[in-house]
Amino acid sequence: MDSIKNLIKKLYGSSMVRYVFFGGCTTMVNLVSFYILRRLSVQLTAANVISIVLAILFAYVVNSLFVFQDHCETLKDHIRPFCKFISARLVTMVIEVGGVWLLVEVLHMNDMIGKFLTQFIVLILNYVFSKCFVFTTGK
Repeated sequence: MDSIKNLIKKLYGSSMVRYVFFGGCTTMVNLVSFYILRRLSVQLTAANVISIVLAILFAYVVNSLFVFQDHCETLKDHIRPFCKFISARLVTMVIEVGGVWLLVEVLHMNDMIGKFLTQFIVLILNYVFSKCFVFTTGK
């Protein structure tokens, strides 16, 4: 039992492992909200943008608290990293919206498959931006 606890502690000690876990949770927020919006007949790009915004808000909270363990003590401390986070996520949002549009509208791929495939590129870019540009006070 102690070896399992030690393994969990060791894995939790890695920001990469935490990012993969919470990145998966963020991806689920994105995909589930996109799926629900599309089933409610929301237009492709609108559903995509809304699901990305929901995922971005969720991601900021979990990345700040759990992944990079940023040491922001006041609301004012969060303003700069939040603005940097939003800026970085806007870049990847353009890539995601464009990628989904290309795969679904141009290449006639199923909308959920197109959305899912773009997540791999976005996940990698978001980690790099967050680690190197956004959450730097926890180092």
